[in-house]
Amino acid sequence: MHLLAAAPGAIDDGSEPFDLVQTPADIVVISAADTELSALSLARQDLEFGKSLRLANLTHLGHPMSVDMHLDDCATKSKLVIARVLGGRGYWTYGLEQYAARLREAGVPFVALPGDDKPDEELRLLSTVFEEDYTALWSYLIEGGPENAQNFLSYAAAILDGSEKPAAAKPLLRAGLYWPGMTDPSLGSLKEVWTKGAPIVPLIFYRALVQGAGLHPINRLAAALSRAGLNPMPVFVASLKDPVSVATLHSLFADAPPDVILNCTSFAVGTPDKPGANPLAAEPANSAPVFQVVLSASSEAAWEENLNGLSARDIAMNVALPEVDGRVLTRAVSFKGEAYFDEATECPIATYRARGDRIAFVAELAKRWAQLRRTDVSEKKVALVLANYPNKDGRLANGVGLDTPAATVGVLNRLAEKGLDVSDLPTDSDALMKAIMAGPTNWLTDRADRKGGERLSLETYQEHYQALSHDLKLALEERWGAPEDDPFFDDGAFALSILRYGNAVVGVQPARGYNIDPKDT
Repeated sequence: MHLLAAAPGAIDDGSEPFDLVQTPADIVVISAADTELSALSLARQDLEFGKSLRLANLTHLGHPMSVDMHLDDCATKSKLVIARVLGGRGYWTYGLEQYAARLREAGVPFVALPGDDKPDEELRLLSTVFEEDYTALWSYLIEGGPENAQNFLSYAAAILDGSEKPAAAKPLLRAGLYWPGMTDPSLGSLKEVWTKGAPIVPLIFYRALVQGAGLHPINRLAAALSRAGLNPMPVFVASLKDPVSVATLHSLFADAPPDVILNCTSFAVGTPDKPGANPLAAEPANSAPVFQVVLSASSEAAWEENLNGLSARDIAMNVALPEVDGRVLTRAVSFKGEAYFDEATECPIATYRARGDRIAFVAELAKRWAQLRRTDVSEKKVALVLANYPNKDGRLANGVGLDTPAATVGVLNRLAEKGLDVSDLPTDSDALMKAIMAGPTNWLTDRADRKGGERLSLETYQEHYQALSHDLKLALEERWGAPEDDPFFDDGAFALSILRYGNAVVGVQPARGYNIDPKDT
């Protein structure tokens, strides 16, 4: 049977054996959580640690041969082995049985800890350390965070050499403020480093990132927001459904009303019939627009190579479901698996790594929305883009069960009532649709005969087009030809299905390929 080398950030389903190629050490820690391995790796670097340490990813020990090789080469020749298993004995039956039996035979203490905060009597019975030591080690990992990670390693070392044991695990708040380089920051301490009067941008992320050394994208985002002239307010939460987290957000928002909210948590909170359940939408959130920031669970290489970009899992958790809460998608700003190999622990370390250009995009987007909120309504401009798929005129502004044209006219009138500078509004939905049909639509059969809409000169188009990257322009031209080859280009300009009503415009979504090679498109 062939063997696979353990790869950073890889997920092993146990169908193939992996050789972790690890040598014996004083302490061996096995965990399926990349964030936990990363936290312990960093803790060892920051600690005057007189013991050798090996870190092993449990996902690489799913195959029986992987278990046997690691026991033969490393674990049975080490001095203390700690395994943290999410899902209990049934998740890793062969591994737990073999580590417990063979380590007992070799006289090596074994600690089998639950992967969550729920006691597991089966795992406790497999362990061969004192109850006090078992509980202390488990508590450090439950609470997480840099200090607890260091004390976990110090405690494990104390078990071996009988030295003084560190303080008990320090509880990590379920929700609270975070600031790079600060210990237990308060809103007052954040205000000391903020720019007076600048827009406030809460940055909401999971508590697990604090627990497991996954803060690289949060640190980069906070720095980018500060450079953009904004006041970032990073807040970690257990979840947006956790009562303590919700109360924390409400308190912070009341004292520091947000201009824009960036959210890095997954899933949805509210429902269409109960939107008030969402703490980012309810008062005192200041009616701030909420933007979804994606921390992808995939590697950057997989994202680059995938035609869809994000994986199906990422799209479901971070794109589709958050739309229920009315969040606006930004971009994936970090990826998992961009790892380094920790020579000291003989383990590839995978964690979230931010991508600079996408961090900069989100910061600039937040800045522009913050500026927009502070712009007088008479100076604002609004575009309403109507659906048109399939491309036939009979499907203009289509929406199942909706009277989209009537709703559009209603919105235009509401904008006028709110003070937006609009003029010559259509009197009703029929007038709106006649105006759209008078211009160029996506139905190409008689496009040349339609004289309404707007025209965009090739010169203006080229100013923006030339700002694109060389590779992107090359890909566009290889697929579609030169800009002037576009079916909507005529007489030096592009004919666009756009109607202007002062500072409000109504447009029709562009066609996907204008019926050219529809199968390929």
